[in-house]
Amino acid sequence: MTVAQPDVSVIIGAYEAMPYLIECLSSVEAQTIDPMRVEVIAVDDGSTDGTGEYLEEFAERAPMHVLVIRQENSGGPSGPRNVGLGKATGRYVFFLDADDRLGPGALERMVGMADRAGTDVVLGKVEGVNRSAPKSMWGRTVERTDVFSSNIKFTLSAQKLFRRELLDRHGMRFDESLFTGEDALFTMEAYLRADGVSVVADHTCYYLVGRDDGKHVTKSGSYALRFDSARALMELIAELVPAGGRRDQLMVRPFLVTLLPQFGPKYLTDSEEIRRHKLELAKPLMDTHWTEGVAHRLKVHERLRLHLVAEQRPELLLDVVKFVKAKKQAAALLERKGRRVYLAYPHFRDRAAGVPDSVYLAEPREARAFPGYREGGVETFVRRAVRKARRVITSREVRQAA
Repeated sequence: MTVAQPDVSVIIGAYEAMPYLIECLSSVEAQTIDPMRVEVIAVDDGSTDGTGEYLEEFAERAPMHVLVIRQENSGGPSGPRNVGLGKATGRYVFFLDADDRLGPGALERMVGMADRAGTDVVLGKVEGVNRSAPKSMWGRTVERTDVFSSNIKFTLSAQKLFRRELLDRHGMRFDESLFTGEDALFTMEAYLRADGVSVVADHTCYYLVGRDDGKHVTKSGSYALRFDSARALMELIAELVPAGGRRDQLMVRPFLVTLLPQFGPKYLTDSEEIRRHKLELAKPLMDTHWTEGVAHRLKVHERLRLHLVAEQRPELLLDVVKFVKAKKQAAALLERKGRRVYLAYPHFRDRAAGVPDSVYLAEPREARAFPGYREGGVETFVRRAVRKARRVITSREVRQAA
């Protein structure tokens, strides 16, 4: 008897997933799609907490076909996903983490969207449970878009529906050399190679669950691994997108989401050795991929910090990070000339620092958030803002002189 090809292969990589796995599998079993249209490929990655045994029990009673693979621990999520992908036979694949769960009717809606729109990737709305989830891309349901025309570059997790033919045609697999950010690399490549991306925003398709035991894989990894992740994503974008505005648009993502946080509040508590190391790790990325086009797309405090990273100016960078952490931006509006607004973050027009005025130039939309931005009557506010900014810049010098 010929067995019909399933519509979707649900790939679950599981490591020490109990008791979260129970709700995860219940959400699969409760899907409204015909069970004959689904196959589940579950890879137990060397668990010792009963995960493998529970998967086998589920396989015996589940209404859909379930393949359970048990293997030695691979050290990360990429290996189990690749094993599952190698066994998948569905027209589409969906990567489900063992501590998360599907929303009701999620698979039926996403498969239906892909078939109707003819797209290669479908994003289903994600909600966080005891953790945050991306929000900016769920404004409305869109049958066909791409990574340049939407905010989907800010959700690069693997929990999406992918057309398997796309993945096979390009030999796409998760990079097992990366211990963080492997999702981002895989998903960005799929976005760039896809014949269209769909967004299901009017129905929650995925619940991203925060574990109480702190073992969620995305929480692990040293700062050095983040630089590896940023490098890999930047290199992929540079390889697949010609230099210019479209590349700059995508480069915002690794600079803003992966690199910049290394020079946020945590930087203040880092040792001098770690600060030096972070700047060393960042230098080749800044030298190769930091452009005016990327800088122009960032807010002033983001651009300023990365400019100082690019220039390898740790003493100035420290002042800016302290200023931003203290949330003193509300006093930062300096002057407005027509549509040009400069924000007086530390070292603005400091001759010794030599930071170009253009680094402090704000787009009108950003400037409107500041209390001093209003039609006319700016000069009094300007003088007050300048005095406050100068106090921030010079306070450390005064303490040192004392």
